[in-house]
Amino acid sequence: MGARKRLRADKTKEAKKQVSFASLSNVPTSPRKMRLVADMIRGKEVNLALDLLKYSSKEASRRVEKLLLSAIANWKEKNEGVRMEDANLVVKSINVDSARILKRLRPAPQGRAHRIKKRSNHVTIYIDSKVNNQEELKVS
Repeated sequence: MGARKRLRADKTKEAKKQVSFASLSNVPTSPRKMRLVADMIRGKEVNLALDLLKYSSKEASRRVEKLLLSAIANWKEKNEGVRMEDANLVVKSINVDSARILKRLRPAPQGRAHRIKKRSNHVTIYIDSKVNNQEELKVS
C-alpha cells in the first residue's frame, strides 16, 4: 500500500469512529416500500424521527424504528458522559439497498406459471450531532 493510500485509509477510519451507525440486512420488505419510510426521516432530529416512525401506519416503520434505537445506543456507547439532549442528534443519512430476491412460481391459467419476485433489502442509518455537522460545513 502506498503512502497516500494508507493516509487516506487512516483518515476514513478516523471519520468512521466519529459517526455512529447501525445496519439491518435481508429485511423481507421491498426496497421501494422501505425507501418511503427512509425518506420520511432523512435529515430529521432523532426524537422527531422516532415519533414519526412510532405513529406511522407502515409496516416497514417498525423495523426502522428499532434500527434507529440501535444507532442511538451505538452513539451512547461511543460518547459516554454526553447527554443525548445536549448533542442534538440528527439522522445524517439513511441508505436502502436491494438485497437478495427470492423467485417463486405462481400457477396461472391453462397450465402456465407466473414468476413472483419476493424482494428484500439492506438498511444502514447514520446519526451524528447537529453541532458536528455545522462545524464540518464551516471547515469545508
